Amino acid sequence: MPTTALGRLAGDLTNRLVAALTRAGLSVWGSRVLAVRGRSSGEWRTTPVNLLTHQGERYLVAPRGHTQWVRNIRVSGGGELRLGRRAEPFRVAELADTEKPAVLRAYLRRWKFEVGVFFDGIGPDASDAELLRIAPGYPVFRVLDR
Repeated sequence: MPTTALGRLAGDLTNRLVAALTRAGLSVWGSRVLAVRGRSSGEWRTTPVNLLTHQGERYLVAPRGHTQWVRNIRVSGGGELRLGRRAEPFRVAELADTEKPAVLRAYLRRWKFEVGVFFDGIGPDASDAELLRIAPGYPVFRVLDR
């Protein structure tokens, strides 16, 4: 199995473990379960996420790129952040690529061990130019109060 395949498998297993703990009400390094309505079905869709607090603001970063939750949140404009039985409704504002480098750096500084495989060798010490270059592939949303 290639190294990246092993890394992705490890990431998937970590994702499942973190999701189970978060659903039970135990946050792992800021984890939450993101719940967003499906853009076609209207059904709640859930996925574990790392909620980043950076310079007094909260952010959701999509380390796997333009995933289903990203497409759904763009249509719905928000959702819920869940921790155990607690659900916090929120809205989002998507960041422009030029706004992302500092947030991506902070996200990688905190969770590179977990999500680094999805960033193809880019880490928290990357230059602003490198982070700006990869920014289009990693949606970032500022979490706003409902």
